[in-house]
Amino acid sequence: MGIRHRIAPLAAVLALAGGLAATAAAPALAAQPASGKTTEAAASGGTYLSFDKNQSDPGNSRLYLMKSVPDAKDTVLAKYRAGSGDGGPNGKNECASSQGWLPNGTYRVLAHDAHYNGGDQGVNGKVIHVEDKLCENGRTTRAELFVHSEMWPEGSQASRQPGKDSPYRWEGSDDYRSLGCIKLSPADIDNLFSRAGRDGWPTKLKVVS
Repeated sequence: MGIRHRIAPLAAVLALAGGLAATAAAPALAAQPASGKTTEAAASGGTYLSFDKNQSDPGNSRLYLMKSVPDAKDTVLAKYRAGSGDGGPNGKNECASSQGWLPNGTYRVLAHDAHYNGGDQGVNGKVIHVEDKLCENGRTTRAELFVHSEMWPEGSQASRQPGKDSPYRWEGSDDYRSLGCIKLSPADIDNLFSRAGRDGWPTKLKVVS
């Protein structure tokens, strides 16, 4: 996400990276949302998230809030523009830590928080935290993965700074770029939280090509 650093916990720094490889020296940490709310403790409502990668324009991919329908086609409850990956040469390489988009597969949703405080080098505001994922090479683990936006922990936007890209202010299409996490605009993540609060919090994230 490209956030400048003050002093932040290691877990928050790894959260920003959206997929640093886990090693013995620096194991993947489970950054817990401040509220401690988990999807298991909330009404699931049979919902899940589906991230559909756009191969020609990763920053113009789609995130869907879906409802499972037994013995029928699942229902789309909401659709949002979303991005994952840094937009560079390795932006579509799921094994490129801190560069590539998320590996395909199904992720368990660990928790959600409306006022997450990840520090100056981390993710802030509304977040949905998903589990780590081993990428296709069988060696690299993408860790500290979130669905998030750019905002202060309480959900407000930073003041505009001419010539500078604020990590706490949504300024345009370039902000869909990330170090692996899935990013939404502030308005869209606000809507996602409202819909999930009404229709049931998703318990899984499915990432497809």
